[in-house]
Amino acid sequence: MSSGFTIRAALPADVPVLRQLIDASVRRLQSQDYTPQQIESALRTVFGVDSQLIGDGTYLLVETVPPGSDGEQQPVIVACGGWSKRKTLYGGDCWHDRQDDLLDPAGDAAKIRAFFIHPDWACQGIGTLLLDACEAAARASGFTRFEMGATLTGVKLFQQRGYIALEWLEVPLEGDITLPVVHMVKETRG
Repeated sequence: MSSGFTIRAALPADVPVLRQLIDASVRRLQSQDYTPQQIESALRTVFGVDSQLIGDGTYLLVETVPPGSDGEQQPVIVACGGWSKRKTLYGGDCWHDRQDDLLDPAGDAAKIRAFFIHPDWACQGIGTLLLDACEAAARASGFTRFEMGATLTGVKLFQQRGYIALEWLEVPLEGDITLPVVHMVKETRG
């Protein structure tokens, strides 16, 4: 892969680093689109690691060796995101409204899920690299359509990559707090 970034499948051992990455991403990158109350509640309920994606082998990580590092330094995880062959549209392990039934690639859309970029690595094309890898893997499994519940922060990237907004959703969090997301879809040719 170009630019010194590599993509690999997430492993259970990566979960502690992923939790830190997700927390940093949400707090810094989504602060212009969501209130502090929405962010805190979403981090407790809907945002987080999805171990089902890891178990399915469909949660991907982007790694790089930071510039100026000697050859001995280990790569660092700078982003995560995945695709799913299951019905759940969004939400990590803590999300209460999971639907883990398998999808049929002949008629269902693969779910693009759980994209988080570390804020120190934002705006470097990493989201596009990750999205391309997820779509390619889903296509290799027979899917020709993709859908997602995009955060307001991610909508612009996904629109640039051919996704169309279908509807505005209000994801119920805690109490009367909701999180606006956009249900988006993309069709490809088989």
